[in-house]
Amino acid sequence: MRTPAEHRNGIALMVGATLCWATAGVLVRNMEVTDGWKIAFWRSFFMSAFLLAVLSVQHGHRLPQRVHAMGWPGVVSGLLFAGMMISFILALSLTTVANTLVVGSISPFVAALCGRLFLGEKVAPRTWFAMIAAIGGIVMMFFDALTGGGWAGNLIALCIPLGFGANVVILRKYRAAVDMMPSVLLAGIFSMLIALPFALPLSVSTGDLALLSIMGIVQLGVGLLLMMVAVRYLASAEIGLLSILEILFGTLSVWVLIGERPSQAALIGGGIVVAALVVNQIASLRQAQPAAG
Repeated sequence: MRTPAEHRNGIALMVGATLCWATAGVLVRNMEVTDGWKIAFWRSFFMSAFLLAVLSVQHGHRLPQRVHAMGWPGVVSGLLFAGMMISFILALSLTTVANTLVVGSISPFVAALCGRLFLGEKVAPRTWFAMIAAIGGIVMMFFDALTGGGWAGNLIALCIPLGFGANVVILRKYRAAVDMMPSVLLAGIFSMLIALPFALPLSVSTGDLALLSIMGIVQLGVGLLLMMVAVRYLASAEIGLLSILEILFGTLSVWVLIGERPSQAALIGGGIVVAALVVNQIASLRQAQPAAG
């Protein structure tokens, strides 16, 4: 049973994680390099180096055993997560930060739908209603992007929730108890290998390299570590609810600091998606509280 202090610490850690994740847009928009493949490679390189150092300290000589223990579900999970990482960066280079974050945020709904289709898992009525509302918001954003030229980025961003849904199905179907950090380390390595042929030559300016190191270490690496610690103190619904802050922080930061203002249709469509996510997560949290008591 968690104490009130532990619960507050969990919330603070999760807010810190979303603040880390939300810096991606500002960092990318301040780089000279615009090639999404270069950005994906270097971000993955620094994240992998950071996580390798952290996991080596944590597990020592047992780290190879921890990676091997994941089996093929862990490898597939790493590949899917690598695809999500690359898709996020490529989408950022083709559409707005707000659109990328909002489209990627429907991952919980896609996971629920995939669970229903492939695993026969029940989906709560409130989640069906939330999914329908979110789809309406996404469709509005896509129609807006057709006139604004960002439809390709929106389409690539859809790979994020699709990859997440496939990941959830594989891990649940094979009852894989995968330690997330070794899996994410594999994802970083896979992402580097996938991006490498398209990122050549790898040369970037010193300033960009500094920003890319911040992206890999702080934006992604530290953000994931903070979330992993927060999971110990928060319910799944609380994690999902607080994760939505990434959309708000990320959109506001590029709006205020870079001047990248989403269109009115994108704001309305994104607002519908965020509202659907918030309502669904709050309902899930309230439903879980009586059982926890």
